[in-house]
Amino acid sequence: MECVANARPLIKLSIAWRKDGVLVTSGLSDFNRRLTILSPTVHQSGRYECEAVLRSSSVPSVSAGAYLHVLEPPQFVKEPERHITAEMEKVVDIPCQARGVPKPEILWFKDAVPISSLKIPRYRVLPGGTLQVNGLLPDDTGMFQCFASNQAGELQTNTYLAVTSISPNITAGPADSTVIDGMSVILHCETSGAPRPAITWQKGERILASGSVQLPRFTLLESGSLLISPSHISDAGTYSCLATNSRGIDEANADLIVWARTRITSPPQDQSVIKGTKATMACGVTHDPSVTVRYVWEKEGSVLHTNSNPRIRLDPDGTLHISQTWSGDIGTYTCHVTSVGGNDSRSAHLRVRQLPHAPENPVAVLSLVERRAINLTWAKPFDGNSPLIRYILEVSENNAPWAVLLANIEPESSAVTVSGLIPARSYQFRICAVNDVGKGQFSKETDRLSLPEEPPSAPPQNVIASGRTNQSIMIQWQPPAESHQNGIIRGYVIRYCLSGLPVGYQYKNITNPDVNNLLLEDLIIWTNYEIEVAAYNEAGLGVHSHTVTEWTLQGVPTVAPGNVHAEAVNSTTIRFSWTAPSPQFINGINQGYKLLAWEPGQEEEVTVVTVRPNFQDSIHVGYIKGLKKFTEYSTSVLCFTTPGDGPRSTAQVLRTHEDIPGPVGHLSFTEILDTSLKVSWREPLEKNGILTGYRISWEEFNRTNTRVTHYLPNVTLQYRVTGLTALTTYTIEVAAMTSQGQGQLSSSTISSGVPPELPGPPTNMAISNIAPRSVTLQFKPGYDGKTSISRWQVEAQIGVIGENEEWVLLHQLPNEPDARSLEVPNLNPYTFYRFRMRQVNIVGTSPSSQPSRKIQTLQAPPDIAPANVTLRTASETSLWLRWVPLPEWEYNGNPEFVGYRVQYSRTGTEGRALTHGIPDRLEREFTIEDLEEWAEYEVRVQAVNGIGAGPWSRPVRGRTRESVPSSGPTNISAFATTSSSILVRWSEVPEPDRNGLVLGYKVVYKEKDSDSALQFWTAEGNATHSLLLSDLGKYVLYEIKVLAFTRIGDGVPSNPPILERTLDDVPGPPVGILFPEVRTTSVRLIWQSPAQPNGIILAYQITYRLNSTNSNTATVDVLNPSARQYTATGLKPELVYVFRITAQTRKGWGEAAEALVVTTEKRDRPQPTSLPTVRQEDVQARKVLLLWEPGSDGLSPVRYYTVQYRELPDSNWTVHSASVNHEASSYIVDRLKPFTSYQFRVKSTNDIGDSEFSEESEAITTLQDAPDEAPVILSVTPHTTTSVLIRWQPPSEEHVNGILLGFQIRYRELLYDGLRSFTVRTVNSPTATWTELTSPYSVRNLTESSLTQYELDNLSKHKRYEIRLSVYNAVGEGPTSAPQEVFVGEAVPTGPPQNVAIQSATATQLDVTWDPPPVEAQNGDIQGYKIFYWEFQRQNETERLRTLFLPEGGVKLKNLTGYTTYMISVGAFNAAGDGPRSPATRGRTQQAAPSASSFIHFGELTTTSVNVSWGEPVYPNGIIEGYRLIYEPCTPVDGVSKIVTVDVKGNSPRWMKIKDLADGVTYNFRIRAKTFAYGPEVEANITTGPGEGAPGPPGEPFISRYGSALTIHWASGDPGRGPISRYVIEARPSDEGLWDILIKDIPKEVTSYTFSMDILKQGVSYDFRVIGVNDYGYGSPSAPSPSISAQKVAPFYEEWWFLVVVALVGLIFILLLVFILIIRGQSKKYAKKSDSGNNSNCNALSHGEMVSLDEGRFPALELNNRKLSVKNSFCRKNGVYTRSPPRPSPGSLHYSDEDVSTKYNDLIPAESSSLTEKPSEISESQGSDSEYEVDQDRPKTHSFVNHYISDPTYYNSWRRQQKGISRVQAYSYTESDSGEPEPSALPPPLPPLPPLPPQLNSVPKGQGQGSLYRPKGSRTPTPQQQPSIPPSQNSTLYRPPSSLAPGSRAPIAGFSSFV
Repeated sequence: MECVANARPLIKLSIAWRKDGVLVTSGLSDFNRRLTILSPTVHQSGRYECEAVLRSSSVPSVSAGAYLHVLEPPQFVKEPERHITAEMEKVVDIPCQARGVPKPEILWFKDAVPISSLKIPRYRVLPGGTLQVNGLLPDDTGMFQCFASNQAGELQTNTYLAVTSISPNITAGPADSTVIDGMSVILHCETSGAPRPAITWQKGERILASGSVQLPRFTLLESGSLLISPSHISDAGTYSCLATNSRGIDEANADLIVWARTRITSPPQDQSVIKGTKATMACGVTHDPSVTVRYVWEKEGSVLHTNSNPRIRLDPDGTLHISQTWSGDIGTYTCHVTSVGGNDSRSAHLRVRQLPHAPENPVAVLSLVERRAINLTWAKPFDGNSPLIRYILEVSENNAPWAVLLANIEPESSAVTVSGLIPARSYQFRICAVNDVGKGQFSKETDRLSLPEEPPSAPPQNVIASGRTNQSIMIQWQPPAESHQNGIIRGYVIRYCLSGLPVGYQYKNITNPDVNNLLLEDLIIWTNYEIEVAAYNEAGLGVHSHTVTEWTLQGVPTVAPGNVHAEAVNSTTIRFSWTAPSPQFINGINQGYKLLAWEPGQEEEVTVVTVRPNFQDSIHVGYIKGLKKFTEYSTSVLCFTTPGDGPRSTAQVLRTHEDIPGPVGHLSFTEILDTSLKVSWREPLEKNGILTGYRISWEEFNRTNTRVTHYLPNVTLQYRVTGLTALTTYTIEVAAMTSQGQGQLSSSTISSGVPPELPGPPTNMAISNIAPRSVTLQFKPGYDGKTSISRWQVEAQIGVIGENEEWVLLHQLPNEPDARSLEVPNLNPYTFYRFRMRQVNIVGTSPSSQPSRKIQTLQAPPDIAPANVTLRTASETSLWLRWVPLPEWEYNGNPEFVGYRVQYSRTGTEGRALTHGIPDRLEREFTIEDLEEWAEYEVRVQAVNGIGAGPWSRPVRGRTRESVPSSGPTNISAFATTSSSILVRWSEVPEPDRNGLVLGYKVVYKEKDSDSALQFWTAEGNATHSLLLSDLGKYVLYEIKVLAFTRIGDGVPSNPPILERTLDDVPGPPVGILFPEVRTTSVRLIWQSPAQPNGIILAYQITYRLNSTNSNTATVDVLNPSARQYTATGLKPELVYVFRITAQTRKGWGEAAEALVVTTEKRDRPQPTSLPTVRQEDVQARKVLLLWEPGSDGLSPVRYYTVQYRELPDSNWTVHSASVNHEASSYIVDRLKPFTSYQFRVKSTNDIGDSEFSEESEAITTLQDAPDEAPVILSVTPHTTTSVLIRWQPPSEEHVNGILLGFQIRYRELLYDGLRSFTVRTVNSPTATWTELTSPYSVRNLTESSLTQYELDNLSKHKRYEIRLSVYNAVGEGPTSAPQEVFVGEAVPTGPPQNVAIQSATATQLDVTWDPPPVEAQNGDIQGYKIFYWEFQRQNETERLRTLFLPEGGVKLKNLTGYTTYMISVGAFNAAGDGPRSPATRGRTQQAAPSASSFIHFGELTTTSVNVSWGEPVYPNGIIEGYRLIYEPCTPVDGVSKIVTVDVKGNSPRWMKIKDLADGVTYNFRIRAKTFAYGPEVEANITTGPGEGAPGPPGEPFISRYGSALTIHWASGDPGRGPISRYVIEARPSDEGLWDILIKDIPKEVTSYTFSMDILKQGVSYDFRVIGVNDYGYGSPSAPSPSISAQKVAPFYEEWWFLVVVALVGLIFILLLVFILIIRGQSKKYAKKSDSGNNSNCNALSHGEMVSLDEGRFPALELNNRKLSVKNSFCRKNGVYTRSPPRPSPGSLHYSDEDVSTKYNDLIPAESSSLTEKPSEISESQGSDSEYEVDQDRPKTHSFVNHYISDPTYYNSWRRQQKGISRVQAYSYTESDSGEPEPSALPPPLPPLPPLPPQLNSVPKGQGQGSLYRPKGSRTPTPQQQPSIPPSQNSTLYRPPSSLAPGSRAPIAGFSSFV
């Protein structure tokens, strides 16, 4: 550093250097101006200043300074190793620390790439410069460079990092573990590896825990171990620990055992047991099966040693059994359960009770203070350690079995007074105490006491008197109640007297007490008697019954009425008068008198008039009217009572008066001349007297002053009338005469000289006064045929009305020639009628009048009841009622409301009858449910309709089927007579619950609280009411019930059961003697109480002695009853002792049990027995005798044997008995199955234990036995009238008990009347036996064992049978099945009707005929037929049923659909049901006129045209041949109303473009379809012109021409209510006047449109106009554009001036140029032709479709098609553009086209159409082009065929014709005004239209595209396409919306055809 300072004097200048203020002295030179620092270090950095001082001067010093920065290059303080190895996923630090000045910057590179640019977040440079790499990956391997740099330099170091990976290794895997359910467990899994292994725990395929999965209860610990908390039983299994990383996988497994926690789930319950019974304390434990559970029971804290106490037994399942409980067993018992799976304990308390003792010293004495009473006393007994609840006092009356008298005597009582006893009876009493254990022993019986006898205290019961004859009365009674007889009844006294008279009694004494009826005879006729009955015994006469009164029956009168006088009052009436007979001779109630009249010789035809008695007048008067005139009668009078008629009075003969005669018969005229005629007649049918002559008169018609009368003798029957005026009408009358005068006139009119003629029909017929059964017809008479009308005839169509229906003569009215109305009677209610009339004169009958309107008579209730009402038994509680339903013509009302009402009531009861309604008019059966069993019912049926009910049918009676009794007998009592028998008594089953004829009773009993099967004792006959049960267990408590049974089966047992215990007896031997401890000098034996204790054990006695000594030396010891073990000491070693044990009850010591024992300690188990054997003779069906030889007893006597068996091929052994006597060497094995193979084995048991089982015996097969199960009858159904079909299910094979050989059918006829008589007989004869109550069965044996059904034939018709079924094998027959009842005589037909034939009658009617089923298949009378018919292949949807309730052979099926194929099947039915149906037969109705078209729609409505489309008829009713479209304006247009008719052949097309309409005019369109006739029309109105809301007219268009193209320009107009959606251009030839659409679908945005003139006819001028379209339809058209010609501009070389120019060029070139021009002109011309000829398919225009106009300057007739396209509509052919042809002439069309393909030469058939004017309007035809001829030499610029050949669908419209040949056009028209109609071809696709308004919303399905709607207030069309639209809507205007809305398609047709 230099410091240059300047000062003067220089010598005094001094420079000093300082560093950081410290003087620097070294390194200075050049007078201190330079400071030199050699090898500067960092410490020498600092601020250096030089200070210049001018010494010895006051000038201040100056200084200057600079900083010295010493830079130190980097030096590494810490460097990485040259090679670093690290494991994957570890963290590695690569050290790199450097020092320097300034501090160096550390930069790291990896593989020469800066780490900062790698952007790896795992790379992090620590503040010291160390590079830390986290989560090492294999990609981290590489060269790492550390650069340390500062201003002094740069230094670098490097290292190579190698990332290594180590496969996983489980260093400490899981170990097999065991855990208790609910505890936690950890399965360890420690691992190593690089990268660090991922731990996954699995159990099977299920992942339990991993890094991403963690199931509940399973936790993955940080160390990798698995924690399961808490564990479940289901967690047991093998667990896998999987350690995985990129290097591999390691796995370790361990088994986890989860022990179920040991817990007591069924703890012991507190219980109270009866002394001597067994106490069972459960200790149910749930534990793991692999865990051993130990049970320890404690009582009051002390452990129970079950081995030392034989009464206490501990089951392996922990259940503690304490047998022979006594008071020492009372206490608290605790069950301790210990196991490695946990411990548990539960406690319960045991209480022991016993029965109370018998009361002591019972004493019975007669009461001194009360009659009929006994005082009873006793001493209170021991209560059995349980408080007494009550005493039970039993009585034995007259040595009868004991019966409970008082069951609830207070426990504190010791005395009781028994009152209400019956005199003359002896009584004995006993009493017992009852505590909560039960009933104790009865005390000893008291001495028997007898009460003195008394007279009967009650009268005889049920005294009934009934008059048997008119002189006798039957008296019936029943004895007084037994409790009121007060002794033995010795007889009865009957007293009787005349009722109400002061006369004494008469007595009848009956000394036989068994007689309970008496016939009082020789009584007075029809007299009232008072009768009383009394019984008597030894003590005297008892009480008389209440007085019953009864009349002797009425008699018939014994005398005739007196003073009888009969006289004729007039010609038809006889008057009688008489006096009544004396009342004493009437002998009853006078019911009236009968007046009798009969013609002599005809006594069987008596006219009877009944006259009620007149008790006021002495003389009775009566009349018989309606007799024949002038006829002789015999007359008489009689009096009658209810029993019958008295004698007639003496007959009187008289004659009715003479009367005027009736009309003469058959008045006729013959030989009619100008002045005379001959009149003939016959005698009157009703002469009514003696004819005296005839009167004939005649007069000119309506001129009475000209009358001429002649009287003729009675023999004259003709007369010639003369003196007549020619041609004059006369009225001629003839009448017969008697003495009473002139008879009824017969008159007629006739014109002289003019023969009468047939009359004409009546006219102007009207109907009024319509009633259910009559109507009134008003009419105007027709032409009378020049004579008077003698009779009016009324004919009618009934029910079905139609043109082809039959007319029947319904009514005639004679001799009323001036009638103008008549009443038609005898009509059917609610029936359709149509009437017509005829009038009859002497010539004959007129033609029929015009039919009247169809009427329906009013409803009325049904007139008849259902027929053939039958009632059959259906079940025990139901009856099956059947009837023949009413025919349809008897409904008399709406069939929908016709039904039936069933009324039923039980006969013999006064209860209200029940009714049930059946709404189905065709129902013919009904099951009456919920009836009483075995009861008779009366049933009747009536028909009902909506008006009311008809008459009831005659009542029928039926009885429900017999059933089993629904309750048991009453008053059940049981009395133990001995220790093994009980006497059971009962009363009858209540009458309502018997449900049949009781055939006997069964006593059902079993031991109480035991699982043993019920046992039965049967008492045969219904008169037995007691039974002694024997062979019962001793001192056993039995439950006893009694049931009654009928032939159907067992009834319900009585309830509650009666409990009764047999008496006690000495006990049986103790059982189970064992010697568990045997020493040389002592033994200990144990035993169990006797199996048959037969009472309460009071003590045990043990006797033992040496086997070699006698019983006198025995040692005897008596033990208490609770003892079960005994130790005998002081015995001698190695000797045999005999021990005998016996038990004692209060009846004494019982049978002893004996056992041997050897006093030795060398005992062993016994050896097995020999092989058990069974001899064949010892084999039976259900048991065998098993034999064996004992084995060695091992010095310990055998105590018992155990016998086991197994059923082959089953391998399981079953213990049959484990207590076979030790002395036995044979044993009967019972309870085996018949016909089954068994094996047996035996083992023996001694004190030490069990031997091994013996060898298995040989297989033994038990014998067959009779089957023990009956087959189950599935059904019994009538098969024919004498047979039934039985179906059954055989019993299972195990119940056949052998080889099934066959079946036996038992059947018998049921006679319900006979069964009812059984009931009467058994009452009168209690000794009736079993066989008397049953009738024998007939048996049918079936030997085919595989049968499951059988036809039981040869039965009697109309009988009810009972059928049972059984099976049999070689041994015998099994039990019979439950009875099944069936009624024989009715079975459904088994064959269908034959020869079903169908004849098509009309379009709506098929006539079906058939023959009945074969006679052998009818199975009874055919009641009718069911006719099933349906449309072919639509059976499920259209099947209908016609039921014919008459056995006719044909039916007319009406109201069918026309021209439809029907399938018809017929089935017959009878009273039993429906038979099979015949095979379906096919028939088809005839064609009919079709229905209306389904719809009519309009589209593309403009001011002059509309598109019309229509739908097919819903019901074609035939083949559609075509349609007729008619349209006309609703109002005349310019004074002309033109009707246009167009006929379209075929079913398509169904649309047409109409173009000759006038603007703003409403038109009516009608369309109808045709088959062979036209159907109804569908019509709709449409108004041309824009609708409301449609666009206004666009601006007037103008046209500019550009070469061969035209451009039309226009201005937008009013858009209307909606935006313009598109534009349409219309064109017309200028001289034509009819507009048609030229261009469609011009976008709404444009106001100009360019098109080629090629689509126009060359040389024709056209007008154009533009129409806007929006959502509301077509708008108003613009004004027409100026006319413009379609002529193209000629080329310049064809102009005249070109020739002038050429001429100026030079004459030299004229010829050459002319030649060239000719050649050139010709070439261009032919070029055009070839272009147009080759381009047969035109290209479509860009924005619309184009159409050509014909030369005639009018739109062409054009057939459009749905598939029509632009290029098909407008295309060239042979060089010219095809277009519409000229309008064809009405007559024919001439056209020629050589290019029509021959394959399209079929014409669509088309009918000629006519267009006519209304008659009132006349207009001229506008004319039409005549035949259109094509010049063969000129180009085909236009042809009719060319136009249509462009679309293949038009080929069928026009047939190709040869040149010069004219063909009648397919469509011909007649018109009277301008425009001609033309049909169109197939319609275009209809655009989708918006929905219909509500009133039109029912358009048929499938016509949705034609739906109509009213958009935004537009005028809505109203086509009459639905029948529901009123006719008033027909004229509604139709303004449809645009059919060309956005998204829709209109018919693409170019110029559509005009009509």
